[in-house]
Amino acid sequence: MSVNLQTPIDYLKGVGPNRADLLRKELGIHTYQDLINLFPNRYIDKTRYYKIKELQRNTSEVQIVGKIVGFKEVAQKRGKRLVATFQDETGTIELVWFRGQKWIKENLKQNLPYVIFGKINWFAGKFNMAHPDIETVTAHKSGISIGMQPIYPSTEKLATRGITNRMIMKIMQQVFVESKGRFVETLNDSLLAELKLINKSSALLNIHFPKNQELLARAQFRLKFEELFYIQLQLILKNLIHKSKIKGFPFDKVGDNFNTFFKEHLPFELTNAQKRVLKEIRADMGSNAQMNRLLQGDVGSGKTIVGLMSMLIAIDNGFQACLMAPTEILSVQHYNGLHNLCKNLNINISILTGSTKTSNRKVIHEALENGELDILIGTHALLEDKVKFKNLGLAIIDEQHRFGVAQRSKLWKKNTSPPHVLVMTATPIPRTLAMSVYGDLDISIIDELPPGRKAIKTVHRYDNNRLKVFKFIRDEIKLGRQIYIVYPLIKENATMDYKDLMDGYESISRDFPMPEYQISIVHGKMKPNDKEYEMQRFIKGETQIMVATTVIEVGVNVPNASVMIIESAERFGLSQLHQLRGRVGRGAEQSYCILMTGHKLSSDGKTRLETMVRTSDGFEIAEVDLRLRGPGDIMGTQQSGILNLKIADIIKDNDILQHARYHAKKVLNEDPSLSKTENQVILNTYRSLSKYKNIWNYIS
Repeated sequence: MSVNLQTPIDYLKGVGPNRADLLRKELGIHTYQDLINLFPNRYIDKTRYYKIKELQRNTSEVQIVGKIVGFKEVAQKRGKRLVATFQDETGTIELVWFRGQKWIKENLKQNLPYVIFGKINWFAGKFNMAHPDIETVTAHKSGISIGMQPIYPSTEKLATRGITNRMIMKIMQQVFVESKGRFVETLNDSLLAELKLINKSSALLNIHFPKNQELLARAQFRLKFEELFYIQLQLILKNLIHKSKIKGFPFDKVGDNFNTFFKEHLPFELTNAQKRVLKEIRADMGSNAQMNRLLQGDVGSGKTIVGLMSMLIAIDNGFQACLMAPTEILSVQHYNGLHNLCKNLNINISILTGSTKTSNRKVIHEALENGELDILIGTHALLEDKVKFKNLGLAIIDEQHRFGVAQRSKLWKKNTSPPHVLVMTATPIPRTLAMSVYGDLDISIIDELPPGRKAIKTVHRYDNNRLKVFKFIRDEIKLGRQIYIVYPLIKENATMDYKDLMDGYESISRDFPMPEYQISIVHGKMKPNDKEYEMQRFIKGETQIMVATTVIEVGVNVPNASVMIIESAERFGLSQLHQLRGRVGRGAEQSYCILMTGHKLSSDGKTRLETMVRTSDGFEIAEVDLRLRGPGDIMGTQQSGILNLKIADIIKDNDILQHARYHAKKVLNEDPSLSKTENQVILNTYRSLSKYKNIWNYIS
């Protein structure tokens, strides 16, 4: 009978309640299963036995077979050390103990064959090894043969409380003893055969106690594939179930609003990418399933116009639409932009934010409930209970990574049936991450800029070039252009950032004095009305320079602004730098982004700046960002739990991830309900994962 892996860790021989408590708190190990899934960080190769004459001064950890031929005690400043002469047929080495000497002398026998293992040092003309691991050759041969010794994740607390790496190895061996090394297979025969994977029991044995490098590599591949395969299976199944169970409103006609706008009021020719994405959206909304689509496109690629045309389809089919944005500034910008585009159509658009007056709110609430209002744009205010739609057919969410899952689901509940959902983002999500995190959404990408847009020239300048930069600003202002100067905002130290901004503002005011120059200033400590007033002055061209914190990262559209200067650029993340750069380059003129830094830069800082200067491809930038920061950071805290992978690494194991997604799709295409006999094992594993793991409920 195989051991039940859900058994609490307290029952494992050699653990007991105190150690179990520590393992739970420090490493999150509750059950045998959790222990088995504690995979080593690295390995010490014990497949090789060295001869003493082969030792090099740089050899780090070695294993030698030989015998002790004598002991001596050597006095030192404090107490004494015990030294043994250890010999094989090629030479001798000294073994040294600074503590536990009584036990050593009583328990180690001379002239008995031992295997020693440890780090060698060169001291006073000869090799020595301090506190070696030591066991008799007989014991060494009879234990689970450890060719490569695993080194497990640990914490300081575990080490000080006696749960050493050796201790973890011992209890790990105990799990294998109790289970007789037999573990339930989790992949079907055809996958094992097609991918030449080793079986589950063999993979687990060789991940913890690999016989050699080759078996270790095969065990790692097998377990990484399995982990990613089940994540992909979960996401693809979720999408299939979503499409079959959650009925959407079938928008079967493309009517007057859409056609009139397309033929008569479209401000520019759509790019091929925009046309392709619109086609995908129309197909989704025309089917019987609810659309759940992620629309990615770089800053300025024209997502908004695609969003508007999707809303017009909803309106043509007798439904309402809403657009939710994370900040008031962005909501106002969307409102102004859409209002302008729809001015010749008979469409009623309103905006609702935290600062909408109570009297206006009442009017909006009524018009929304009786269906007079076609499109509502706003911030989190749209989620309030008082906001009720007559028939919401399409919900668009902009920059969705700024909204939590709970907030999004609130929007769906405003209807008897969930509306179609289009999630827009200008933060390019690397393909690897998109497959892991948004694998249950269909993804559309706008990957070309509207014609006539010039690439932004990006340069890196050190602080000692500031006078040249200021001269460049004056020249641009003479040509009638406007300038952004942005200071970093690091939340931990709002006072310092405020000081940076104010110091910067003062020095810029000295170099660009009134009345010749006018400067706007915008930061987080200002009242919304004051912020809006300053923004409007800049938008109308009454001020030439806007000094700001990252408040303007998302959503200020001033086609006449052609220069973005980012101060202390090394303090910004890559995606933020990319977002800020996207604030310029919105008109027909050549635009520039100048990254200002001091001379002291970390290697990551240098990589970020070099990447910005080299490329403006958002997806390439996102890949570099992912490598530098890791997946958890990029997704923000509310989604980082999802990538709490046990063995796979979605950056390094991108190829395995692609494989896993391909095979998960293939299995589900052939057997969507996993009801075939050969897929019984996959269905069982999937069910038990869903039951015991909480990582499956992480997607919007």
